[in-house]
Amino acid sequence: MATALLIIDVQQALCTGEYACFEIKRVIENINDLSVKAREAGIPVILIQHEEKGDMLQHGSEGWQLAEGLKTSPQDLRVRKTNRDSFYRTHLQAQLQDLGTDRLIICGLQTDYCVNATVRQALNLGYDVVLAADAHSTVDNGNLAAEEIIAEHNADLAHLTGPVARIDVLPTSEIRI
Repeated sequence: MATALLIIDVQQALCTGEYACFEIKRVIENINDLSVKAREAGIPVILIQHEEKGDMLQHGSEGWQLAEGLKTSPQDLRVRKTNRDSFYRTHLQAQLQDLGTDRLIICGLQTDYCVNATVRQALNLGYDVVLAADAHSTVDNGNLAAEEIIAEHNADLAHLTGPVARIDVLPTSEIRI
């Protein structure tokens, strides 16, 4: 299986200040562990960045930049998006096809928005997905604490399968690159 690592929306605005996601330093450390292993194994790392005009995630703004502490490489591929789903109106699918990818390891921000939408769409497109259970995060939503949202999504997504693909939810230490 040809694998790619997707790192979704690990951007300054979601990692610092008022909108900082739950346990973000630990999450970034886990993401860095995955990306270092992926690069060493020759697996493509794709950095996905959300953008919205007139927002804290406006393209080029300080909040739009990748988070301090996130390890990147000049060889990493980049995708800009304007929707929760990282595939929607982006070149992600074409990149993955060019790479011959059929398995995705997914991590990043925010669990209940872009991570959830991207995992589900990847399954719909026929990719086997490994969601890094301890390498995605979000914020409290007024009804649930971030920790509860993360646990709920890990449990719900682990039960999804498609006709040709599946989702596995594993801690980073158990993910085989």
